[in-house]
Amino acid sequence: MGLLSVGVSARAIFPGLLICGLVALSATFLSDHYGGPQLLYALLLGLALHSLFKQDSNQAGIQFCARTVLRLGVGLLGVRITLGQVSDLGIEVGLVLVAAVALTLVTGVLLARWLRRPMSEGLLSGGAVGICGASAALAIASVLPPTRDNERFTLLVVVGVTLLSTVAMVLYPFFLNTLALTPLASGVFLGGTIHDVAQVVAAGMMMGQETADAATVVKLFRVVLLLPVVLVISWACRHWAVNRTTTPSPLERPQVPLIPGFLLFFLALVMLASGGWLPDQAVSLATDTSRWCLVLAIAASGIKTSLGELEKLGWQPVLMLLTETVVIAALVLAAVLVFQIGQH
Repeated sequence: MGLLSVGVSARAIFPGLLICGLVALSATFLSDHYGGPQLLYALLLGLALHSLFKQDSNQAGIQFCARTVLRLGVGLLGVRITLGQVSDLGIEVGLVLVAAVALTLVTGVLLARWLRRPMSEGLLSGGAVGICGASAALAIASVLPPTRDNERFTLLVVVGVTLLSTVAMVLYPFFLNTLALTPLASGVFLGGTIHDVAQVVAAGMMMGQETADAATVVKLFRVVLLLPVVLVISWACRHWAVNRTTTPSPLERPQVPLIPGFLLFFLALVMLASGGWLPDQAVSLATDTSRWCLVLAIAASGIKTSLGELEKLGWQPVLMLLTETVVIAALVLAAVLVFQIGQH
């Protein structure tokens, strides 16, 4: 029976998985040949194919990519991070980055309250801007209540942070050149402010290898903060769901675990990478697999969402993302200039 069930499940998810795979391949081709963010192409192509989600035979596979494949991709991000990289940054840089992420999250929550939006939207936008862009948005969304509003907002955040990262990748290096900062200081700013990892590396390379290396390590420290942030949000959602009613029905009973399995997987890979127990080939394979998982998940999320639903969100989420981007950039720049971080 078990093997039969597995076979039935595999057949059920295959059509939707194939669609997401074709979208991911198309996005990769466009990115490689015409430039631009791979994730953004996957999202836009997915949105154009929303009609395919209306077919019952495709829904199981698309849902599988949007949730299970997503969590695998986020978990595999841990393979790129070691505790040695984190400690090499120094206590000053670490404190600045923790403060920047915390302030960005708080800004998101306060903006959501001011604009009368759900707190979950403030956490999503603040986490995406403060930590690691689309990957953080997807990770945080995976532990929030799976409502249609949250799904729509997550898609808009992914589009927003990807576009803002691309703009920052182009503009920030020119801005830093006017300040005549050291390569390390420039790397701290780039890694501490740009949302997505790929754009951080690209911006750093525009200023030289030393800046790129520093920016990458700083960015990876922000990725490490994904673990405690998602863990706290998961706990908060679980606690809120348990206490919102005195006698929840079975359908209302929270299904969010206290510690999501993909976060444990993420932490285990960080420990393995820190101990030097992963060969270079395994790290490279896991990194590529993570990227493909995230592209598949973004494609699936796009297919699930209609443009009409995104339009219902209005201008307020855009204001939230822009404000949070300015807040984290201002804080990190102030720390670099006032405390002369990386300039000695």
